[in-house]
Amino acid sequence: MQNSSTKNRDIPLKLRGMGSFHIGGNVIELTDGEPRMVQLTRTGRPAAIDPNGSYIVGQMYVQYFLPDPAQRKTPLLLWHGGGLTGACWETTPDGRVGFRDIFLNFGWDVYVSDAVERGRAGFAPIPDVWEPPISQTLETVFERFRFGKHLPNGETARAQNFAFEDIAFPMASLEKFAAQMVPRWTKTDDIIMSAYIEELRQTGPAIVMAHSQGCVFALEAAARHPELISALVLLEPAAISHFAIAAAEWPVPTLIVLGDLIEENARWVKMREDIRNFAGNFPLIEVLSLPDHGIYGNSHMLMMDTNSAEVAEIIQSWMARLPA
Repeated sequence: MQNSSTKNRDIPLKLRGMGSFHIGGNVIELTDGEPRMVQLTRTGRPAAIDPNGSYIVGQMYVQYFLPDPAQRKTPLLLWHGGGLTGACWETTPDGRVGFRDIFLNFGWDVYVSDAVERGRAGFAPIPDVWEPPISQTLETVFERFRFGKHLPNGETARAQNFAFEDIAFPMASLEKFAAQMVPRWTKTDDIIMSAYIEELRQTGPAIVMAHSQGCVFALEAAARHPELISALVLLEPAAISHFAIAAAEWPVPTLIVLGDLIEENARWVKMREDIRNFAGNFPLIEVLSLPDHGIYGNSHMLMMDTNSAEVAEIIQSWMARLPA
């Protein structure tokens, strides 16, 4: 297993532009709230808060980075997974260069989103508009993301002792990874999808690189609007969109990347089977299992694993072969 120790300072970046925007969303009005006085700051005077009125909900945040010189015509959109934000593409928890900067250096215009209900996208009033969200414990993530079999409660500081022997995730930085995790909702898929479609319409046809839950939205976008998708790179899809399953044909070149240690998790064994069954129906879909290419130890968080630069090189090689 190779260890990529590249630090941010080792990859100089020259940009011709950067910026951000919110996209999607709509105005709603609440009318049944109870006004109250609230002390907004510790030493401030109480202010009158009336919850009745207009709110913007369902918007997404996008930050873009444009390398100099411009090298590629097609933009690259990075869509995060469940319980995460666009931060997952930035510096890795142990301080190495993340996928955002790696692919910028490959010459791609990169657009990093915080999906509806995540991070800088903002939130709708709770529980007036959305029901309370769910959060994931470190112990749950430890097992679900294939860091190890089981992490006892209260042992996060010693997580390395419970991790798989050959795990590529930087286990000493598990708590730093957990710091970027955020709550998620389970009934917001439609508005998340709407905002992603709006992003694609604004950027024009794009390559979408998605992770986990984000892959479900990427597959749906390709099934419903193939004219907006040049290609898909899917890192360990959490599921296959029912829109994709129902597709009679698949016109979008698609690379699905799977990590290692899948046999250690019964749920992931079944998910891999679902992925392979889906991909087997369409010649434009390629499933790349990293262990089959001599790359071992990868967790669900491929873009953070210590061999992430090597994984990025494989993905870039595939993207470079796409039709111009």
